[in-house]
Amino acid sequence: MARKAEKGRAWQRMLSGRRLDLLDPSPLDVEIEDIAHGLARVARWNGQTQGPHIFSVAQHSLLVERIVNTTDPGLPARWRMTALLHDAPEYVIGDIISPFKAAVGDNYKSVENRILAAIHLRFSLPAAAPAALAKIVKRADHAAAFIEATQLAGFTVEEAASFFGRPELRMRDMPALIAPLPSFEAEARFLRTFRVLEAEMANATN
Repeated sequence: MARKAEKGRAWQRMLSGRRLDLLDPSPLDVEIEDIAHGLARVARWNGQTQGPHIFSVAQHSLLVERIVNTTDPGLPARWRMTALLHDAPEYVIGDIISPFKAAVGDNYKSVENRILAAIHLRFSLPAAAPAALAKIVKRADHAAAFIEATQLAGFTVEEAASFFGRPELRMRDMPALIAPLPSFEAEARFLRTFRVLEAEMANATN
C-alpha cells in the first residue's frame, strides 16, 4: 500500500517490486504488468454496475482503444497505445468520479498528469498527447462512458446523453467489450492488446 516516505514523499509498492513515487514518478518504476494488474481490479462507476463482476478500468481502456480504432481508422499504433493508456494512472490512484475530481481541483489533476507523463515516457510516447489526439481520445472516452452508463450502470439514454453526449457508435459494433469480465481475464486482454500495439510500434520504427 502507499506509505509516507522521507521528505513527505508518497510511495506505492507494486507486486513487481517497484516503488512508484506518486508525487515525482519515474518512468523507470513503471511496469506494464503492474498497470494491467491494477486496472483490472479497479471498478468503473464505483462498482455500481450490473453483472457478477465489476466492469474494470482495464475493460474501459480496451473499449476506448477499440472506439478510437473504429472511428479513426489508420491511426498509428503509438496513438492507439495512447488511447489504451489514457486512464493508466488509475492503477495507483484509483478511479475517482468526476464530481469528486472537480471538488479536489488542480492538485489531483497535477498528480494524475505527472503519473501519466511517466507512463508515456516509459513506453516511448510523448509525455503529453498532441492536442488533436487528446480530443479524439476524449471523444472516445465519452462514447465509452455513454455505452457503459446505459448498458451497465442503470442510466437512461437521456440521462447518459446529458452527461456524455450521444455517440454515433452503435452498441452492436462491440458487444463483447461491455460484458464484465473476471479480473484475470480483463488483465490478460489488456496485456494482449498492449503487446500487439507494442509490436506494431516497434515495426514502424524499423
